[in-house]
Amino acid sequence: MRLRPLLALLLSLAPLVAAAAEVTVLPGPEALARAIATARPGDVLTLEQGRYAGPVTLNKPLTLTGRGAEIAGRGAGTVITVTAPDVTLRGLTVTGAGRRLDHLDSGIALEKGARRAVVEDSRLIGNLIGVDVQGAQDVTVRNNTIVGRDDLRVPERGPGIYVWNAPGLLVEGNRISKGRDGVFVTTSNQATYRRNVMTNLRYAFHSMYSNRLVIEDNISRGNTMGFALMYSRRLKVTGNLSDGDSAHGFFMNFANHAVIAHNEVRHGGEKCLFVYNSNVNRIIANRFEGCGIGVHFTAGSERNAISGNAFIGNRLQVKYVGTRWLEWSENGTGNYWSDHVAFDIDGDGRADSPYRPNTAIDRVVWSQPMAKLLMGSPAVQLIRWSQQRFPGLLPGGVIDSAPLVSPAGAGLPHKQGETQ
Repeated sequence: MRLRPLLALLLSLAPLVAAAAEVTVLPGPEALARAIATARPGDVLTLEQGRYAGPVTLNKPLTLTGRGAEIAGRGAGTVITVTAPDVTLRGLTVTGAGRRLDHLDSGIALEKGARRAVVEDSRLIGNLIGVDVQGAQDVTVRNNTIVGRDDLRVPERGPGIYVWNAPGLLVEGNRISKGRDGVFVTTSNQATYRRNVMTNLRYAFHSMYSNRLVIEDNISRGNTMGFALMYSRRLKVTGNLSDGDSAHGFFMNFANHAVIAHNEVRHGGEKCLFVYNSNVNRIIANRFEGCGIGVHFTAGSERNAISGNAFIGNRLQVKYVGTRWLEWSENGTGNYWSDHVAFDIDGDGRADSPYRPNTAIDRVVWSQPMAKLLMGSPAVQLIRWSQQRFPGLLPGGVIDSAPLVSPAGAGLPHKQGETQ
């Protein structure tokens, strides 16, 4: 007798299971809109090669997969809008969004109801915003090629991926170029951004008011700025590469309680790392190479642990505009400085003399650039010599009491990022 209720339940679910179907869609006027309207929840719509008209809205759980299919908007608004949960978009080419940032015109827009949406293996070409995640939870954006617009002024362009209030988001393996920012995140916590490659942008990655993010193994190449971390807390930023970014590799502004470890800046521009009013961070085992300034440290940043890093071939290793003494070593481990000439007589891997990157003359030059004309004068050279011999004359600054004699262990794992 007990089997009857179970049998009745299974029989009642049978029509729901049978409802899902695989449907082949052929190109034609309004073909995609009609297919979506007549589909049942759970259906898989396979779009054959050709061009399909947008805009369309997915208001039921569906899978759209393409075999060379292009969904083209009319040059206004958003091309594909998702309002239902459990929607998958795979293997599509999406183009033809509008150009109004105030309307967030996008190739694909995932609205609040689009929980667990998946956008993968697709091409979003020439849209103002590639993928807009607006309030949807547990979304995946994976292995897409996103090429934005460069026919507009930079303030008029949109990001490749725009994120607002989307906890549980995973963004991985995407290639993003042109547009304004590669990934722009605002007021959105608990997400992972990894293995993305971002080129020809203003900022590769830009977070604002977003906490508990994991940002790992990404590549920023040839952008104005690599990784901008602003007004955010408890970020884990590891294994990222900034290669040839012209202004800053890593930029921290009111970023607190973060771990910045095993990242690398190569062929840097103005500054490898800029730290502005950022506190209680661990900046560990990074490699900063070939910049105008290795690290610019300012605006009252306090209680930061800075050790195990390698500063190599920067024109100025440290610019610190403050009068407090800052110790940049931790538990007997400092940093490697390529311009520090010192012995390691006991062979413990630490130099036998501390490293002090700045002098009072540096501060004069920063505040009065014309003073550079006097750098070769005997008076200036005498002041530099005196401060080297009598450190007590220095008015505060950075000191590394245990500088390393080798850069080994700093930066990315061997060869990571070389082939991407």
